[in-house]
Amino acid sequence: MVAVASSSYSNADWQLGYESLTTEHSYWIDEIKGEIPAELEGTLFRNGPGILGRGGQNYGHPFDGDGMIAKLTFHQGQAHFTNRFVRTPEFLAEQEADQVLYRGVFGTQKPGGWWANFLDLKFKNPANTNVIYHGDKLLALWEASSPYRLDPYTLNTLEMESFGGSFRTGQPFTAHPVLDPDSGDLIAFGVDAGLNSKLWFYRLNPQGTLVEKTEHPIPGFAFMHDAAWTPPYRIFFQNPVSFNPIPFALGLQPAGICLDLDDKAPTRILVFDEVGERTTLESDPGFIFHHVNAFQQEGEIIIDSILYETLPNIDVGEDYRQVNFAQVPPGKLCRTRFQTPNHSHASTPQVHRQILLHHSVEFPMIHPHWVGKPHRYVYLGATHHSSGNAPLQALLKLDTYTGDQQIHSFAPQGYVSEPIFVPKPGLSQEDEGWLILLIFNSQERRSYFAILDAAQVDGGPVAELWLTHHVPYGLHGRFTPQVFLDPSRV
Repeated sequence: MVAVASSSYSNADWQLGYESLTTEHSYWIDEIKGEIPAELEGTLFRNGPGILGRGGQNYGHPFDGDGMIAKLTFHQGQAHFTNRFVRTPEFLAEQEADQVLYRGVFGTQKPGGWWANFLDLKFKNPANTNVIYHGDKLLALWEASSPYRLDPYTLNTLEMESFGGSFRTGQPFTAHPVLDPDSGDLIAFGVDAGLNSKLWFYRLNPQGTLVEKTEHPIPGFAFMHDAAWTPPYRIFFQNPVSFNPIPFALGLQPAGICLDLDDKAPTRILVFDEVGERTTLESDPGFIFHHVNAFQQEGEIIIDSILYETLPNIDVGEDYRQVNFAQVPPGKLCRTRFQTPNHSHASTPQVHRQILLHHSVEFPMIHPHWVGKPHRYVYLGATHHSSGNAPLQALLKLDTYTGDQQIHSFAPQGYVSEPIFVPKPGLSQEDEGWLILLIFNSQERRSYFAILDAAQVDGGPVAELWLTHHVPYGLHGRFTPQVFLDPSRV
């Protein structure tokens, strides 16, 4: 591990990762430290905000930034990089005008003050949160609307996906679908949030055909970014969040700033069985963006998640790049457990929560073959130090059986992304694979992909694939063993 001073980063260095990348690239990576594993074949797709402002105005929150797909293709010991923006109608309009034309969900207002935003209830769909390849379709995801379908070879934007006409325009589709490792089905959901909300359940078969679409009303406002799944149960944590629409409708505030977490109200846990019947439980207050996994064991459902004591917020006019990490609640890995509805003798099963890891972490990942099943290892982006809060600069592996940890830090100049787990071909052990992270290096002011052995995280990267430029801090991605190379650009 790198030896660093008590402060593992500087704010000025960290802020450099929030500069826009306005150019699109396509090239073979020449600068490689170490060696790409010979068995590593396939394509890694990542999504995240690539442009973070227009016409001299910064977007009010990075989650409002325009989606940019980064594609890393491994073939015969080499690696090829491509990046391309998701060309939504909003992206094209703002690109032509070179100014902010749309309100963003999290923190962006149109220029011109409250009057310019008055009664403008249309959100910009940045298509910037995740990207998946399933059923011969590459989909860029943003949870408040429908996916955009892309060409996996060229990354050209094709159309808004309607799944054979079964989706209305803008039908919500989660940025966190779950792939059933046994059936190959993609299990997804959508949320229509309001004073009372509606959950949509979707299932896509391995060919990408929509074979399930049902709606389920739930009481109250629902802000649910992720869900947990263990067959046959779909589990949602309804955070105790309320939404005040008046400042948003009057043009005074973006929608995200109108959210408020009641840190004394319980979290509702909604457990749906195979026929859509709901059991509602209550847990301690808190806020959860991401779940690790859910599984069943000895008559219990167990869910690992990243828990925040309060909801991190950006106030109107506040620059998100000036965040004081000491005042931001850290994300902690927690475990929630309760008896399955069919095993419980009580009308409402008792919910138990424990903290598995006090280290500040985010972007959890497991071996994809263990989704919905009892897992042992969790991989996470982590702060360099085990206490306090800071940007994510390390990769942490937790053995949930023993509590043992392995960690590799990229501090002081390295800032990490979500680790993507790539299983080794033909092997079945839970930590037999590679972890691929996109690292921003503030000293070089460029990014590189780090490949680590999932069994020996503390051994550091087996290869570093250096780009000729930076990639802004991103969100989520997926790996597919299929090789996608655009013959016209390689």
